[in-house]
Amino acid sequence: MSLDLPSPTPAGSSGSSGPAATGSAPDAPGRLGGTVTPQEAFGFLRDLGVWRDRRKNELDGLDSAALASSERDSFSRDMLVSMALWKAISDRYDLLAVTFDSGRVGPSEAQKIAALIWGRLDVAPGSAAGVIAPSTSGALALSLPEACRLSDAMTSSLRARLSLEPSGAEVGTRLKDVRETVERIRDQVVIVPPTEREATRRLVQRLDQRLIDVTERARRGADVGGLLAPLEYDASTLERDLIVEAGQRLDAARDAARATQLRTELAARGGAIHLLEDQAVAAVTPAPRLAIPDVMALGEVPTTRQALEAYLGRLDAVGRALTRAHAAYADALAERDEAHGLVGALGAQARAAGIPVGLLADLEELSARLERAFAASPTDMARVRALTAAFQTYLRTATAGPPGRP
Repeated sequence: MSLDLPSPTPAGSSGSSGPAATGSAPDAPGRLGGTVTPQEAFGFLRDLGVWRDRRKNELDGLDSAALASSERDSFSRDMLVSMALWKAISDRYDLLAVTFDSGRVGPSEAQKIAALIWGRLDVAPGSAAGVIAPSTSGALALSLPEACRLSDAMTSSLRARLSLEPSGAEVGTRLKDVRETVERIRDQVVIVPPTEREATRRLVQRLDQRLIDVTERARRGADVGGLLAPLEYDASTLERDLIVEAGQRLDAARDAARATQLRTELAARGGAIHLLEDQAVAAVTPAPRLAIPDVMALGEVPTTRQALEAYLGRLDAVGRALTRAHAAYADALAERDEAHGLVGALGAQARAAGIPVGLLADLEELSARLERAFAASPTDMARVRALTAAFQTYLRTATAGPPGRP
């Protein structure tokens, strides 16, 4: 089966004089860890491609309006984030289109498409999360559908703040967009923490009542431009805040799971390095003496965001300390084994070199001393190094030939 996606529409080809509302992004099929059918993928990519092109045209129009505004600086950050969101969504769309490959979708491709839709989307620039929500640090965990909804919300907010006067034909479309925004907010109320859920419900009810009022006024033919823009702004701002807060909670949940797993791994590593330390101390002297941190001393994984970030930082420090200790004890044991192998190779070289018997007896005496040093437990590595250096020097001298010989 071959399914061809529509060609992208060049930016600015809409022919309208202003940034007309594009409508909401299409609903995404599937779920994280699942698959999608070729028909579902085709429908979503077709609609997402149309939405992407229209959104770019709308953002270009909003950018022009913002630049012409007397308060252009107040719009620059939101325009930057809106453009960054669009770029991240567009890049992910391109990856989806390549994976879809005109409908040549097998089980593996179907799983990849679902992962691309519902997996984490990286939004550049890195400060985007902080612009959207100043309290957010680091990147925000957003899936492609969440990024599209956030783009809808921010674009609606920009349109309202710029007070672009709607034409009569646009009022119905914009009211429909607000109605969809309110319904999406209503769907998100159930995932709001219980302590904040009732307050959010009241905000939704007030938005609902304002929407009914504006719709009735528009039906009677009244000019609703002065009411519609603030309603769009308030609805899109609330949706944006809910999306950001949900992303922060998801980030915290993922970080908690990562911290728990990392803590378990570090505990296992620490136990193994303690065993390696015992082997090194028993095998060589002087042995390294490095503190091996106990990750369990950090306590249980915290639940608050700030404490969790600090805990992850301490886990990282424990990991680095364990790496240093591992390298030190492993290197001590490796040096002993390498020295033992070198002495054996030097002895074979001496026997094959055909050097005089008297000199060979001296080398064999050095070799015997080295073997006794290696047999001692723990092995005195300072003595081994000195004897090995003496063996190498004596062998080099013995095989060099008479003085003056080329």
